[in-house]
Amino acid sequence: MPRRSRLSLPPLDLGEETIGQRLARLRKERGYTQAELSEKLGIIQALISDYEKNKLRLHAEMVIRFAQALEVTSDELLGLNGTRKLDEGKASLRLLRRSKKIEELPSSQQKTLLKTIDTFLKGAGK
Repeated sequence: MPRRSRLSLPPLDLGEETIGQRLARLRKERGYTQAELSEKLGIIQALISDYEKNKLRLHAEMVIRFAQALEVTSDELLGLNGTRKLDEGKASLRLLRRSKKIEELPSSQQKTLLKTIDTFLKGAGK
């Protein structure tokens, strides 16, 4: 059994966001559900939930795996530097995945779906 440290270290200031909250935010920004991310990492979805709720602590290997899966640096995942936002001109992964599915549809269904999207966007004032 490892010994408990007797050092009294000052608390780290990693901002107002916990690592679990940051992990959830980064996952959502990249358009992944917990189930999709768990499949990508090869772990069960309940573990993703536990990490996001801070019930489990990330160890070094999991930090690397999450960083690679979410395409961020480990520093960004841990909150050690300013967060980088998705580029405004860069489509989210969620939109790219849906776009690929649309491209797989027959031409007539693509046209119908695109007309529906155009009508919606026009009504939303965009």
